[in-house]
Amino acid sequence: MEAGLRTHNKYSPFPEEMNRQLTGVLADLNFAPTSKAKANLMLENTAEDRIFVTGNTVIDALLSVVDENYQFENQLLKKMDFAEKKVILLTAHRRENLGQPMENIFRAVRELTAEISDLEVIFPVHLNPVIRELSKKMLADNNQIHLIEPLDYLPFANLMARVDLVLTDSGGIQEEAPSLGKPVLVLRDTTERPEAVEAGTVLKVGTEYNDIYQQTYKLLTDSSEYNKHAAAVNPYGDGQAVVRIIKAMDFNFEFSQERPEDFNQ
Repeated sequence: MEAGLRTHNKYSPFPEEMNRQLTGVLADLNFAPTSKAKANLMLENTAEDRIFVTGNTVIDALLSVVDENYQFENQLLKKMDFAEKKVILLTAHRRENLGQPMENIFRAVRELTAEISDLEVIFPVHLNPVIRELSKKMLADNNQIHLIEPLDYLPFANLMARVDLVLTDSGGIQEEAPSLGKPVLVLRDTTERPEAVEAGTVLKVGTEYNDIYQQTYKLLTDSSEYNKHAAAVNPYGDGQAVVRIIKAMDFNFEFSQERPEDFNQ
């Protein structure tokens, strides 16, 4: 699953890009989330009849757990006024972003809170001690920025559904948040999900301070710009990937004579 996601830079994201390329060589069946991922596999000489475009199962999982009546156990999240505040969800953990890039991210977020009085930032801090130390140094004294412990999947998915905007250097969130109508700013110079950039669900801003600050400020203060990205159609799935994968396996093992239709985003 997730077959064919590529940046074509083995060091970014590291080590995921290497792992994906190695797995692609070994796999007999490839369930690609998009037609572009399928094209990547075919460029690597994967036989077309071994590739099925299914969408991504992460969308299936996400849509099965998000609940508008979900109650957070975390006291800060329970008390957060999502209706009246502008709320950013920040995640940052990539090895490539350690050092100056991470400082740029934190500085931009800090300056945004100084400029926008009703802005709140929720940052589930990665367990990497370097990130924890830097975030404490740069962000802990800001009462609009909330450093919390990492969340399990269920509260994290429902947090994504409540916030206004996501800033992240993660991969999967680039697929998940747009399914909930949340624009994503990618804090990386590369992405293995170019379809999201093309669709407008994701904006790749990199790790320079000015780029992060300006693009985030624009989305938070320009409703037409925000709505354009929030309404963009997620190219990674419709919640039916598992159904297509089951049909593809039935076809492959000759329990069915009908090859399933590819997901068409």
